[in-house]
Amino acid sequence: MCRYLIAALGLMSLAACGGGSGFTGAGPGGGGGGWTPGVFLDASTFFANCAVPRAGIDPATNQPYPDVQGTTTDENNFLRSYSNDTYLWYDEIVDQDPALFDTPTYFDELKTTAPSPTGSGQPKDKFHFTIPSDEWFELSQSGVSAGYGAEWLFLTNSIPGEVLVAFTEPGTPATSAPANLARGAELLSADGIDPLNVTTQAQFDQLLNALFPAGPGEQYVFVVRDRVGTQRQFSMTSADITATPVQNVGTIPTATGDVGYILFNTHLAGSEAGLINAVNQLQTAGITDLVIDVRYNGGGFLDVASEFAYMIAGPVPTAGQIFETVVFNDKHPTTDPVTGQPLSPTPFHTTTQGVDGSVVPGQPLPTLNLSRVYVLTGPDTCSASESIMNGLQGVGVEVFQFGSTTCGKPYGFYAAGNCGTTYFTIQFRGENAQGFGDYSDGFSAANQTGTVGTVVQGCSVADDLTRELGDPAERRLEAALMYRENQTCPMPATGVAPPMQLRSATGPTWSNVNMLIPKKVWQQNKYLR
Repeated sequence: MCRYLIAALGLMSLAACGGGSGFTGAGPGGGGGGWTPGVFLDASTFFANCAVPRAGIDPATNQPYPDVQGTTTDENNFLRSYSNDTYLWYDEIVDQDPALFDTPTYFDELKTTAPSPTGSGQPKDKFHFTIPSDEWFELSQSGVSAGYGAEWLFLTNSIPGEVLVAFTEPGTPATSAPANLARGAELLSADGIDPLNVTTQAQFDQLLNALFPAGPGEQYVFVVRDRVGTQRQFSMTSADITATPVQNVGTIPTATGDVGYILFNTHLAGSEAGLINAVNQLQTAGITDLVIDVRYNGGGFLDVASEFAYMIAGPVPTAGQIFETVVFNDKHPTTDPVTGQPLSPTPFHTTTQGVDGSVVPGQPLPTLNLSRVYVLTGPDTCSASESIMNGLQGVGVEVFQFGSTTCGKPYGFYAAGNCGTTYFTIQFRGENAQGFGDYSDGFSAANQTGTVGTVVQGCSVADDLTRELGDPAERRLEAALMYRENQTCPMPATGVAPPMQLRSATGPTWSNVNMLIPKKVWQQNKYLR
């Protein structure tokens, strides 16, 4: 896996580079000549004309790769035409000669440079990326990626900074001896590098390589301090990790009825089956309310979000209603530019879609028939997770938010593959049944201070690493249960976590202003199939 960093020793953003499959053009066209500014041939003219053609069978189609001999300029011309046709802000791309760039660099040029129209100071397009197609296929279909099974949580956006364990995947090196990692463990060093004392780019790279291994079989030495204060040293060897998207499903008894809890971490592979099993379990338990914990859920397939929203609300408020309307650029007001099909909104799916192979399509979905839902959020709550909140609000289901402002990604795209690289360029924005989709600064609880996005009922509460996810005493879950009983928030309004003896702490408590998991960009977006 190829990775790059945005800014040395600064804001960390992990992304993949290389490979991809997904565009279904008309087939190899044999090139298209020189560059004329403002003149664009159809993308299919250049599709599969590759500087380095692949041989063999494409696992995504079970057919031979369509590649024929071409040039880097052919590959760039494909990107130029495809972007001009499908990019949401195509008229803000500066048209440049594709022969003057290598392919990854040219793709980086094919986006708007404008700032966010909300005035937040963020870029208008924060979500432009590529990934190797074989890697994308594995991730989208099987949920497999290299690692240890521990999600690292950074208390600030930069290194030097504190690093802890946010959660773990069951049955992985992280949860097995000798590591036995659990939520809240503080990283003291990885491969000899202390994250609080990084002073050079080389140390930063060494730390990054240890925390985010490029493949299976890499071994590093870690020193951690567990929540109880025990300091330990051990080695972990990376492996191919299959994510468990739905965890910690349970029921919390209260004086006013049982409350269900679901930890939902990704809309990618295995999520359909996991959500169905969770809803069946809670339906049998007869819950009266539900808490969904998506604080670390970066998104995935929109169809999965639609299914889950339907399972929460049931048929009464969703019958005949739109879950999300996708709006493409003004060249395509009625037709999907990728599939060529007439545009139709995503409904609240009442049956399984077979998105990831974990379930058979066409089976009726179980429902909880709830008129309200309590959502635990954080800055890692993105895209398809935000669509659940927006879609339910669009049909009158009450949504209560507990945590911090979500990441703000009302946009999405198709995977477009060519010559071994899958490209993701923003192609649509999503709107709920009421026509609302303008939450590019995220959703914020009603008492959030500082930068505030679209306001939702609920409470701003910091992440609490002193408790396991799903523990009723964990601060965000505790706040949701409290609000459910008496419509009040814990004090202070900005929310602080319970005391932790962190080396970087300046006082007895710390806040979660910037706390996040540095995920790869493909883990933080919304996809159509």
